[in-house]
Amino acid sequence: MTAALHEELRALLGSDALLTAPADTEPFEIDHRQLYRGRALAVALPRSVEQVAALVRWCNQRRVGLVPQGGNTGYCGGATPDESGRQLLVSLRRLNRMRAIDRANFSMTVEAGCVLAQIQQAADAAERFFPLSLGSEGSCQIGGNLATNAGGLNVVRYGMTRDLVLGVEAVLADGTVFEGLKSLRKDNTGYDLKSLLIGAEGTLGVITAATLKLWPQMRSSATALLGIAHPAAALELLGRLRAAAGEHLSSFELMPRVAIELAARHVEGVRDPLEQPHPWYILCELTSSSEQGLDALLQQTLADAMERGGILDAALATSERVRAQFWHLREHVPEAQRRAGPSLKHDVSVPVASLPEFIREASLWVHEHVPEGVLVCYGHAGDGNLHFNVNQIGTSAAAAFKAREPEIRRAVHDLVARYHGSISAEHGIGRLKREELQRYAPPGALHAMRAIKQALDPNGIMNPGKLL
Repeated sequence: MTAALHEELRALLGSDALLTAPADTEPFEIDHRQLYRGRALAVALPRSVEQVAALVRWCNQRRVGLVPQGGNTGYCGGATPDESGRQLLVSLRRLNRMRAIDRANFSMTVEAGCVLAQIQQAADAAERFFPLSLGSEGSCQIGGNLATNAGGLNVVRYGMTRDLVLGVEAVLADGTVFEGLKSLRKDNTGYDLKSLLIGAEGTLGVITAATLKLWPQMRSSATALLGIAHPAAALELLGRLRAAAGEHLSSFELMPRVAIELAARHVEGVRDPLEQPHPWYILCELTSSSEQGLDALLQQTLADAMERGGILDAALATSERVRAQFWHLREHVPEAQRRAGPSLKHDVSVPVASLPEFIREASLWVHEHVPEGVLVCYGHAGDGNLHFNVNQIGTSAAAAFKAREPEIRRAVHDLVARYHGSISAEHGIGRLKREELQRYAPPGALHAMRAIKQALDPNGIMNPGKLL
C-alpha cells in the first residue's frame, strides 16, 4: 500500500521531489530540540503553489495527514510528523523565490521557503528594512515564522510577525488556493483571513507566500549594555527610554548574571561585557532611518537614570564591532544553556508592569523547590516575554531532573495564569503545549478554535495532533 501511494505522489511531483529512503527522510522527522522523532509516509518537496495544492487535494481525498515544514527550527514540535508512518511531510524549502519588491509601496512578496536572513538582505539591497529578527534567522523560513507568528528582538517597536504582513497566499484543506497577496494598508472587506492563517501552525492551511511590510532602511543606531540591581530597575528604565526615545526604542532585553556566565563559559567569542559583575543586565538599542543623534540621546537618558541609582554600570557600543559583540552574547544564551546541560524551558509572557513581581515570585519558587536547578530567566522585557528556563546543576542524574518537568511546568504556568499571562509568548503550541492550551485557554476560545478547525478542515488532515 505504501509503495502504491509513493508512486501516486511521484506522478504528482516528479521522482526528484519525493524522499522515501529513511536516510533521506530522517533529518525532516526530528524536531530542532530532538524532543520528537516521527516517521513520515514520505517527504514531499514541491516547487510551486500548484504542486502544494495538488498534494493537499491528494491528502484530503485519501484522509492522509499533511505536516508542513519550514526550516525546522521550532521549539514545540509543530513541524514534526507523528510515529505512525501515515503522515506526509511537506517541506517548503523549494518555494524560495523573492517574487517582487515594491520600493514605492514599502512592501515585498516572498515565498514561504525563503530564509529570513535572505529576506532581510533583499530588503537592505533595496534600501528598505524588514524588522523581524530571530536567533535562528540564518536557517528559519518565513513560512514557519508566519505559521507560528514569531516574535524576536524587535517586537517592542514593530510588533509580532502578524503585524508585519499585508497579505498571504495559502492552500486550504480541500486544495483551494487562497489568493490573498494584497499590498493594501486598509482593507475592510470581510473577515481578516490572513490573520487567521498566521499563527495557526499549519492546522488551517499551508502558507505558500506572503506580502510583507517594509520600513525605511535603518541608518543610525545606539546600543548599550547595562548592569542593574533588579528587574524593577529595568521596568523604570524602560519607561524612561520610551518617554525619551519614543519609536526609536527597538530592543530592550533582560538577562541575569548566570546567563552572562554561561555564555562566557560555553560560547566562543563571548566575554564578560562589564568590569564588575552585576545581578541583572539590560541590552537596549535605539534605531533610526535618519542620521540622528541617537548616541547623545541614549547617553543622556542613561546618565539621568544612573544619577537616580537605577543603573549600576554601563557600556555603550562605540563601533559596529562592539555592538555585534553585545548581540552575540544575547543571541547565544540559548546555545550556552544547551551546552551546559539539561534545561527545562518555558516561553511565557506577563503584562510588562508585572514583570518584576512575577520574576520575584517565580524565582523564589524555583529556589525553594528545585535545588538541583538554577534559574536562567531572560528575554524580551520590553514586551513582557521571558524565557523562564531551569538548568540542571550539580551531580543529579539528568533523567531524574527531566522527570520533574511536568511538576515544574505546572507551577510556572499556574503562576503565569495568575498574572493573566500567556503560556506561549512566541514559540507557539505545536505538540509540546497542546494539553497545556486545553488547561489554560478560556472555554469560549477553545470552542471557537474547534469550530473554525472543523469548518476549514472537516477531515482533519492539516497538521493533525498539533495545537488542538
